[in-house]
Amino acid sequence: MRRFRRHPAKPWSDPQRYSRPSMAAKEKLIAENRRARFDYQLLERVEAGLVLTGTEVKSLRDGKANLKDSYVIVKGDQAYLLAAHISPYSHGNLQNHDPERQRRLLLHKREIEKLHVQIVEKGLTIVPLRLYFKKSRVKVEIAVVRGKKQYDKRETEKRREADREAAAAMKIR
Repeated sequence: MRRFRRHPAKPWSDPQRYSRPSMAAKEKLIAENRRARFDYQLLERVEAGLVLTGTEVKSLRDGKANLKDSYVIVKGDQAYLLAAHISPYSHGNLQNHDPERQRRLLLHKREIEKLHVQIVEKGLTIVPLRLYFKKSRVKVEIAVVRGKKQYDKRETEKRREADREAAAAMKIR
């Protein structure tokens, strides 16, 4: 029976000195639905994964996506993202994807049931807020929203303008 000596710790194995940067905070924004914050009152936000094809992911890496007028529906026990436009990949072939196909959202069963109850019983809507890469996976942030009335939108605009004027006054001072 052989006995092996343990080697002293190698200098490159020091985890504090040679570790890679944390990937937890790295998010690369692909598309954002800024209009949703103006048109709707955001009640609850949820992060969901997205089932995509290869050419869709390549197109998203080029930043070719649009979330305007898109929304989420619940069919059975699955949630789907509808009317989100992902442009066809420029170097794709005949198997390129349909730009506005419905895409399945990856959520837990309880989350889907909770969203379904809010849609049916409370008459709310689910819209995507932003599309981004998180650790090389495509994620979509969806929100349960209630539509704003015209007077609510005007009030929001007045508040924003007052905040801008106050910030400008503080900057001058």
